[in-house]
Amino acid sequence: MSEVVPPTPETDPAPETAPAPQTDPAPPRLAVIIPHYNDPERLGRCLSALAPQLAAHRDVEAVVADNASPCDLGPLQAAHPGVRFVTEPTKGAAAARNRGVAETTAPLIAFLDSDCVPAPDWLETALRLAGKAGLTGGRVDTFDETPPPRSGAEAFETVFAFHQRSYVQDKGFSVTANLLTSRAVFDDVGPLIVGLSEDMDWCFRATARGHDLVYADELAVSHPTRQDWAALAKKWKRTTLEGFHLNGTSPAARVKWALRAGVVLISGLAHLPKVLGSDKLASPLERRRGAATLLRLRAARAGWMLGQALRGA
Repeated sequence: MSEVVPPTPETDPAPETAPAPQTDPAPPRLAVIIPHYNDPERLGRCLSALAPQLAAHRDVEAVVADNASPCDLGPLQAAHPGVRFVTEPTKGAAAARNRGVAETTAPLIAFLDSDCVPAPDWLETALRLAGKAGLTGGRVDTFDETPPPRSGAEAFETVFAFHQRSYVQDKGFSVTANLLTSRAVFDDVGPLIVGLSEDMDWCFRATARGHDLVYADELAVSHPTRQDWAALAKKWKRTTLEGFHLNGTSPAARVKWALRAGVVLISGLAHLPKVLGSDKLASPLERRRGAATLLRLRAARAGWMLGQALRGA
């Protein structure tokens, strides 16, 4: 009979190892909310600038709230698998932002526009500033997407667009292209309202409820200048109509709006020196183009405002 040899430690079969328990990832600390409609090229540029920052901060998520764009977002979703894409059928950036906030549980919220390019340290700066104020509006620089010389629209926006420091410190609002807040503040103030100048309205409501608004120059993004009159007029037709509804549509409010139209018309002449003497414009040609666009736009805005005051819509 052969001798039975007890197994040595070397010959013992390896004990079965129980699988490690699955743990849910920690909930995000901050959510970046990006509204979008039918501009995949600029959205791609925005997400490409944001991607390395998201990779460095795993406690941050990004949510693209798309207004049911007709374009194919599949390539962008494939290129940025860590970004969540959701669809909001109600048109308007306000509705998209509201949907983005509803899709996340993060206690901190950063609003970023899809055509903006965040600075390389934007997310790190947002995390550092988060919670220090109820609302923090960051700097918005401009850049041109076309070679020089600038068109009249580009020259106008180079001089006049996105004066965030003045908006925050003098006018009491921040554009939502670069705005940091919290879920607690958002829940207290309520959603952004479609059809109004949502930046102004929401910030006014927030500060009226006691939430402080501060400006942070170091929280920086860049926004492209509008390239031509059509793009510039489209923007200002929309914002003028939103401003009309924010002003109010009662008879007294419409009289006030008509009077403001006269001020807007005169302001073109008053602001001419700002364009003609701007060191942001590279040549006399750009200054002349910018000045002509300034006068044309203020006259157009005054006309739109008078029409709104007369029609009540």
